[in-house]
Amino acid sequence: MSHTDSNAAERHTPVMRERILELLAPSLETPGAVFVDATLGMGGHTEAVLERFSGVTAYGVDRDTEALALAGERLQRFGDRFRPVHAVYDDAFTELVRLGVRESQAVLFDLGVSSLQLDETQRGFSYSQDAPLDMRMDQGEGPTAADVLNTYDAAALERILREYGEERFARRIARAVVREREKAPFDRSARLVDLLRDAIPAAHQRTGGHPGKRTFQALRIEVNRELDSWAGALPQAIEHLAVGGRIAILAYHSLEDRIAKQVLAEGTTSSAPVDLPVELPEHEPYLRRLTRGAERPSEQETSENPRAASARLRAAERRRSTKGTSR
Repeated sequence: MSHTDSNAAERHTPVMRERILELLAPSLETPGAVFVDATLGMGGHTEAVLERFSGVTAYGVDRDTEALALAGERLQRFGDRFRPVHAVYDDAFTELVRLGVRESQAVLFDLGVSSLQLDETQRGFSYSQDAPLDMRMDQGEGPTAADVLNTYDAAALERILREYGEERFARRIARAVVREREKAPFDRSARLVDLLRDAIPAAHQRTGGHPGKRTFQALRIEVNRELDSWAGALPQAIEHLAVGGRIAILAYHSLEDRIAKQVLAEGTTSSAPVDLPVELPEHEPYLRRLTRGAERPSEQETSENPRAASARLRAAERRRSTKGTSR
């Protein structure tokens, strides 16, 4: 499906849209506010922000050129209030500074695979369609999922399946991949799905969902360096926030959410030594939590949009500057 025969708004329902607008509203109402959608995808959240807050300029960041093109069509009516940025999110804030954007009033991360990539059958993200095993979000660079399957040794495959896919049968699957690629290299998703159906016990398949779910997730995270990029991007985003600015994070995977939880916890905790009688300003927390733990979508939303089911939302506000300090 190309962007000439599809409409971004029809293909994408933004997860927890109203709650995110509510959380970011105080900073987006600032005159001349800059909003950074660090994971633009199909542009649904950015569209909602530009509709609701007439004074906002939005920078939409994505590594996927097709997503930028589709979102650009969707957001064309906003003119130069929307500005696309082609970058991986851990490069996004360096790129924004290069463009002259030195701080932002609000930042959103909507992590994980976008509707575009799941629906684009020839990208290989989906285990429900036979397609080339690519899975690169930026198709112009880097190894594919097929490269990972055909070149990683059994121990490395087991590690990524266990860590990134939380796959309990990681060792069995890794050994089967190594054995099968001796006959012919992996190049299409259907063959991998067949292998997974054989490798994962039938009883587990009846209760554990589609046998491809965890392996495909693990390969996608590995191919796109998602967790490394995310761990690098979040501190940069917080540093880019103006005082009073707000950040919202939608995670869909426990490892993504753990990184968000750790980084926000660091910012909302005093760094003063326990025996210091008076907390100095440079030790005060530089973030204030806006959510208690991770918020989840309503049952109504998950029934209307099944892709929202695993979403976890965290948000925080910038309390003070840390520029020129060690936090």
